[in-house]
Amino acid sequence: MINHRKCAIIGCGFVGATTAYSLMQSHLFSEMVLIDINEKKAQGEAEDLNHGLPFNSPMDIYAGTYADLHDASIIIITAGANQKPGETRIDLVRTNADIFRSIVSKIVEQNTKAILLVVTNPVDVLSYVTLKISGYPANRVIGSGTVLDTARLKYLAGRKLGVDYRNVHTFIIGEHGDSELAVWSSANVSGIDLDKYCEANGIDSSKDALHEVYDNVKNSAYKIIENKGATYYAIAESVRRIVSAIIRDEDTILPVSTYVENYHSISDITMSLPCIVGRSGIKKVLEIPLDDHELSALKNSANTLKEVVNSLDSAVMV
Repeated sequence: MINHRKCAIIGCGFVGATTAYSLMQSHLFSEMVLIDINEKKAQGEAEDLNHGLPFNSPMDIYAGTYADLHDASIIIITAGANQKPGETRIDLVRTNADIFRSIVSKIVEQNTKAILLVVTNPVDVLSYVTLKISGYPANRVIGSGTVLDTARLKYLAGRKLGVDYRNVHTFIIGEHGDSELAVWSSANVSGIDLDKYCEANGIDSSKDALHEVYDNVKNSAYKIIENKGATYYAIAESVRRIVSAIIRDEDTILPVSTYVENYHSISDITMSLPCIVGRSGIKKVLEIPLDDHELSALKNSANTLKEVVNSLDSAVMV
């Protein structure tokens, strides 16, 4: 039987450990198992987290094995090779696809009822790999997608507009990577059309100005990696947001990575799109309005991802 108060994290590197810390503070779970190929690393992270429990809610945090996954409701996969300075997310794909073949096969041996949340990059491609290897229904294989990219967009746009970034409503969709796109055509500030808001407040909303914001979003990870070697705080918070939507059955709209069929004529690929997320995983993929430029960019992003998927050895998918 699935225990909805139990989660698992596979991979205890920067992202996995920070995600564990964030979830410890979330009060969403009473049990969390950490798994890593380096068992001592998992043990050390579990012990360190446990020493912080007197300041939080009671919780059972421990280093475990794949056998401990049998009743976990959410299995979060952060394992894989790290993105290096100057390396694109897509460059990582072959190495991490091979790693995932092993990980996902071991998960399926223990649990076929959980929700699998993929965080490792390139997340859209690895979500597709996870879906094909696991045999899970598409609604229960979710990638962290462009949830973080969208948060970056809202933050940077909010600073440009001079408003609380939580009042900026727009999305980054497509690939979590270089071909992603910002949906400006329906962007608004608390219901006020973006162009009208900018016009009323003397803010430049030209294509060049918006592209500068988008470009900063797209290159954020590269800049952070160059400066400190890795990104982990914001992605950990993104994972917590997704997990919260699932455990609390919030029906929240989040741009997670999901398998699509006939979405604006795009099929058989996993990419980041606004979805209603709740207890059963992805409840619905929303077909949001796009202008001609955005639709063309989305199809280009899908083609980019398909090229990467098609480059993989077919043996990875079985």
